[in-house]
Amino acid sequence: MPDAVSVLVVDDSALMRNLISKIVEATPGLVVADKAMNGVFALQKIPRCDPDVIVLDLEMPEMNGVEFLKERKRLGIDVPVVILSSLAKKGAQITMEALALGAADFITKPSGSTSSDIHMVAGELARLLLAHGAQHRRQRGKSSPKYDFDAPERYFEPAPLLDSRERGKAQVEAPKPARAPGPIEIIAIGISTGGPNALREVFSKIDADLPQPILVVQHMPPGFTEEFAKSLDRICPLDVKEAADGDLLRSGRILIAPGDKHLLVEKRPLGAVARLADSPPMNGHRPSADVLFESVARNYANRALGVIMTGMGRDGARELGSIYREGGLTLGQDEASSVVYGMPKAAFEMGHVMQQVGLAEMAVEISRLAKQYAR
Repeated sequence: MPDAVSVLVVDDSALMRNLISKIVEATPGLVVADKAMNGVFALQKIPRCDPDVIVLDLEMPEMNGVEFLKERKRLGIDVPVVILSSLAKKGAQITMEALALGAADFITKPSGSTSSDIHMVAGELARLLLAHGAQHRRQRGKSSPKYDFDAPERYFEPAPLLDSRERGKAQVEAPKPARAPGPIEIIAIGISTGGPNALREVFSKIDADLPQPILVVQHMPPGFTEEFAKSLDRICPLDVKEAADGDLLRSGRILIAPGDKHLLVEKRPLGAVARLADSPPMNGHRPSADVLFESVARNYANRALGVIMTGMGRDGARELGSIYREGGLTLGQDEASSVVYGMPKAAFEMGHVMQQVGLAEMAVEISRLAKQYAR
């Protein structure tokens, strides 16, 4: 396939290199560019094989994954990196360090190293490699495979994306807001694939005197969101923390939904607080952006700003419409800057997005609306 995404596999285990390579070769739209047993060999091979994406282990001799990412950054190599490591499960802090050094995403290896074990994550790995590799090809002006990232339980069949004219036809008539926007009291963000780096971009540039609290649902497994929040806190002018049940919603604070917990809001006479719930997953996710958006719309009506960003699937698309119908403001990330234009695309085609915004402009637009519609 001429527009296939080429993958450099970097792992010190020959067994794992072979198993990962088999997953890559079995996935339409992916091909193995080369294999390397550590970071040193990977750096040597990148100029020759010119990969579109790298799958990287963290624990390797001579040059481990973190050291490789540091050298990659120093050399200005912009090939996206997906972490696949057993260390990721027990070393969330190291995983977040890898993301801070420019890794695009991560996935944890199963506990064993047999073929059946690694195939437990084969579909998720394939989706991440296709998503980040295809975006890298588009950014370099190359054609890329177009796939239905929502195809359940299987690899993907080609699915052409709508062009702008077709998208206009597909978009349903926008629902009618019940009222005009009021003073914005809360900002809610739903995001998934491509989210870690996108949120780093947004929160590093967000206004330091933003008057509203921000709540975020980022699809991420349990055990990682606390470290993820800490990593964002280091680069953000606002306070960022993993949400705890009962946390006060106040200006200058960003709360990240914990992995495997829904995040909701509750208004009380003396102030609003965050609530965590173990209710069943929504759209296959817990936390779910739909759960957060519905709660925000119910409690804040037209005094909310909802933002839906890069991600596979449709989570958040439906209930972003609840914020819109109540008279709140809504933003969606545009196709060009999304790693996967799934969640924002679904919301846009439902008529729930008032304005599409590129990632580079998202922090500015959120800050502008937050101040324009402040109390």
